[in-house]
Amino acid sequence: MMSLDEIIENEERILMSRVPKSVEMHQQASKSIPGGVPSSWASSRPTPIWVSHGKGQHVWDVDGNKYVDFHAGYGANVVGHANPAVVAAVQQRVTLGTHFAQPTPDVIVVAEALAKRFGLPKWRFCNSGSEATMDAIHLMRAVSGRDLIIKIEGSYNGHHDSVLVSIFRSTSELGPQQEPWRVPGAGVPQAIADCVRIVAYNDLDALEQTLTMYAGEIAGMILEPMMMNAGIIAPQDGYLKGVREITKRHGVLLAFDEVKTGLVVHHGGATRLYGVTPDIICLAKALGGGVPCGAIGGTDEVMSAITDGRYNQVGTFNGNPLTMAAARAVLTEIMTEDAYVQANELGAYILKNALSTLHSYGQSAYGFQSGFKVCVVFNDKPAKNYREFLKISTGISHLHFLKQFNGGVFLPPWGKSESLTLSVAHTKSDADQYVSNVVEVGKTLQSMGERASKVYAAGSFN
Repeated sequence: MMSLDEIIENEERILMSRVPKSVEMHQQASKSIPGGVPSSWASSRPTPIWVSHGKGQHVWDVDGNKYVDFHAGYGANVVGHANPAVVAAVQQRVTLGTHFAQPTPDVIVVAEALAKRFGLPKWRFCNSGSEATMDAIHLMRAVSGRDLIIKIEGSYNGHHDSVLVSIFRSTSELGPQQEPWRVPGAGVPQAIADCVRIVAYNDLDALEQTLTMYAGEIAGMILEPMMMNAGIIAPQDGYLKGVREITKRHGVLLAFDEVKTGLVVHHGGATRLYGVTPDIICLAKALGGGVPCGAIGGTDEVMSAITDGRYNQVGTFNGNPLTMAAARAVLTEIMTEDAYVQANELGAYILKNALSTLHSYGQSAYGFQSGFKVCVVFNDKPAKNYREFLKISTGISHLHFLKQFNGGVFLPPWGKSESLTLSVAHTKSDADQYVSNVVEVGKTLQSMGERASKVYAAGSFN
């Protein structure tokens, strides 16, 4: 009987045999590009996959293999690849000039559409999720005159210094649960990390304790209303309302990082899905329809700091005409309320059938679905915070990624941490292809019996 290690190695050999040109390009790229990829997020085991093109719900790699794409560029392509409305908007705009560093009319349309969807009146633009959360941190400090911020343990809120703290850690690097260590990411000084206070997700007592301990010192709190990059950890009943009430009571600003959830889980993001409105909302990814884009929304009070010059929210490419043309098409033509109804139907179908299939083969699994997001996690009990999530094995998740990839479905390579993203182009047949690959995973794990759950209790993928 093969071990899980051996099964994974076999699936990796199959993958490598299917993508010789990707392997060759990676080797060539490694001579001039660190790691052979333009972003470290594209690094993956056993090799990065080089993509040729995409159309609708499909992508093709440079070897000519066609895939149903549930990767969606880490959730950015909910409109599908080469969506006709986005293509037309960008093509029309590019002939009129691509950059002025001055506003164009589409900026007004996009800002008004975001205000209507998310319930915050004022919006500014940037070029990525990291820029959006950076502006949010700056704004909270500028408005409050305070230095400290609160972030969620294990949550990724971008790669700028203020939030590159307490992410991607092993259990031995977390510290006490009631006062987690402020461990900075590589290249971030400890002095900056010491301006951050860490609390666990779904823990109102920890938040209350921290705000009381540092009364009058906290500028604001930033959190993903649904914790992403840990599968998907949904807020427990009353958690977000509790966060809003506690931060208001302590005079602390609240920012929702909706970079991965905004325009994806609901027409108005997690903000409208859960009915809790923060002081600031950060958007990116799906907003641009595949074009780099970011936005930050706020209350009149918060955004007055930009209006009166207390905070200069700047960027040469902010509100770039190509980006705004694409965002306008996304908001006004593609991501309609009907699109979310269809996504919820298809997503619920995928989750129900994936979980029932795995359970029928004796494999523990749980999941979450909302809008265009679906998450399947190979564990018996849903994690409610990052520490609990770290205990979940990644070995079976990697096997699942390999089986899906070799079966013609493209998922994000970091299987344990990531979720799958639907697009407006996906159909029931795409969902069925995903589920049929889950059947193969279930059969493989059943053939191993209890060994599948034991081999990776503390294995090389954790």
